[in-house]
Formats: sequence, C-alpha cells, structure tokens
Amino acid sequence: MGAKKALEGISKGVIEDVHRFGAMKQNGVSLRYMMEFGSQPTPRNLLIASQFLHKELPIRIARRAIELESLPYGLSQKSAVLKVKDWYLESFRELRRFPDIKDNADELEFTEMINRIKVRHNNVVPMMALGVQQLKKDLNPRLAYGDLGEIHEFLDRFYMSRIGIRMLIGQHVALHDPNPPPDCVGYIHTKMSPVEVARSASEDARAICLRRYGSSPDINIYGDPKFTFPYVPSHLHLMVYELVKNSLRAVEEKFSHSDKVPPPVRIIVADGLEDVTIKISDEGGGIRRSGLPRIFTYLYSTANNPLNEVSEDDIETSMTMAGYGYGLPISRLYARYFGGDLQIISMEGYGTDAYLHLSRLGDSKEPLP
Repeated sequence: MGAKKALEGISKGVIEDVHRFGAMKQNGVSLRYMMEFGSQPTPRNLLIASQFLHKELPIRIARRAIELESLPYGLSQKSAVLKVKDWYLESFRELRRFPDIKDNADELEFTEMINRIKVRHNNVVPMMALGVQQLKKDLNPRLAYGDLGEIHEFLDRFYMSRIGIRMLIGQHVALHDPNPPPDCVGYIHTKMSPVEVARSASEDARAICLRRYGSSPDINIYGDPKFTFPYVPSHLHLMVYELVKNSLRAVEEKFSHSDKVPPPVRIIVADGLEDVTIKISDEGGGIRRSGLPRIFTYLYSTANNPLNEVSEDDIETSMTMAGYGYGLPISRLYARYFGGDLQIISMEGYGTDAYLHLSRLGDSKEPLP
C-alpha cells in the first residue's frame, strides 16, 4: 500500500518516462578526463558539460528510482525509503522538464537547478539507513545476515551510484567558482598531499574521540608530505576519518581500564607506480575472524545506533551522518569509485590494519551499477 501511495500524484507519463530512461546506457567518466576537461572551464566547455549532464543525470536517477520500487523483504514500503524515492522522482521530473540547453544563460540556470538537486539528496544515506533500521525491527532476528545479500548488494549499487551523481554535479558546480583554490580543478586537487589530508582527517577523528571518551591515543603519520598526486581531497578525508575513528575507538576501549599508555595509531603513506596506499594500524585488540565478513555490511550495527532515537523529520532537518555503522562500506565504495579499494586485515587479540589503495593513474572509468 505504501508504494502505491508514493506514486499517487505522479502521472503515468512520468512513470513511463522513468522506465524509458532507466533502460538507457550510462556513460562513465574517469578522474583524468574530469581533470583535463575541467582545467579550461570556458563558457563553451561548461555548455558542453551541462548538455552531457542534462542527458546523463536522468538516466542514473531513473535507474535508482526503479530499483527503489521492488526491494526484497518489503524494504520498498518502509516510510523512510518511500521518502527517498520521492526525492529521486522529483529530481527526475525537474531534469526532464528543463528544456534543451542552448546558450550560457541556460547553462547557468541548469547549474543552479542541479545544485538544488544535490542539496535535496544531502540526507539520502541516513534516510536509507533509517529505512533499513525500520526493516530490521520487523525481520525475524534469527535471520542470518547472509540471507540478506540482496539488500547488501542493492545498497552497494545505490550508494555507489549516489557517489557518482554527486561527483558529477559537484564537479560541474565547482567549475563555476571565479576564484578556485590553487591547483584545484573543481573538486579535484591536482597536487593533493595524502599526508596532509590524512593529518587533517586524523585531527578531526581525534577530536571526536576526545569528546566521547575524554582522552585519545596519539596518531603517528609516516610519509613524505611533499609527495602529491591528483585526487579528490573530500573523498580521501572521509575515508581516512572513518578508518582512524574506528582505530581510536578500538584502542581507547581496550585500554580504558588499563594503567598502560595506549599505543599510538600509525598511518603510513606509500607512493607506488600504480597505487598510493595508506595503511592505518592500531593495537585495539582486533576483530574476531567470524565477525570480519560483517564489517562491510549495512545491517550490522552496534546497540547504540543513533537511528534508534531519530525520526524522518530529524534527518530532514539535520545531518545525522555519523555513528550508524556505515563508515566502512561507504569508505570502500569511495575508494572503488576511482579504481582503488579498501582491505581490512585483523589479528584478534592484537589489532587491525586497514589498507586504503588509491589509483594514481586516474584513468579507470566510474563503476556504473
């Protein structure tokens, strides 16, 4: 019934249009192409980019709206998921209503519209997480996590697509900045220092740890701060922040009742020919081998999940981005988006090593679920 209610007020023509666009081929873009194309944000190049987005964004958004219709275990009928679907359908309608982009005045108007779409979708991740939480309350608690593989796979596809949509929109909007920061092409920093980004993300994670526990282990960073390569600093910051936050928490909780000084979390940045690898090592006791398969799932969370205390209205009015157990799976998607990966290796009783691989070649196209 809930899904039918969500479709009320949406014309049959729009639904048919969604399915028509959802069947079209998506076109991936590489980091290198974004950087080279965006290095000269002339009015002509911005016009060409907006014409591409005018065709591409409805295809990507339609695919996700279609998937949201038929999720297993009744997830599609959860009120939070219906709200997300409404956001996607509204964005699709806006894009389809927008006429062909013929000049720079059209391009500027289009840029303002897609920026509004990006803002509308700011809280998709916590809202979907709330929908999953609503589903978990209804499911048989004895249902094994392995039995929910379809939902994990859907969420991986859904969030990967979201990363791509937000990157394309954010990159295009940022290219309109009349005074871009030095060495920046939209979202991309052509001379990003991974050591400096790791330092900034670590400080943010340490501040969270201090606020929660009243103390925090030290963080030691090894690597050449002068080494740079082209990447998206906001993506790297998010990934390192999540990994360091997990390590600090593990160490702090292991040593909270000990007289010993907590060992530092170590971050090592290595630059290879193919990859830049960042290793984050802690001595926080590690993860049981039986628990390792669960760490990248969306249905595995601790008892103090903040989503237990929030409503859909809370999520719409504030950014509830931290603490609901999505840090690792989302970080792995960010790494994979530009051809990298994230691996976790643990020694139960000792600690955990996270290996964050970032492709420095920049020529792999976006994965398009």
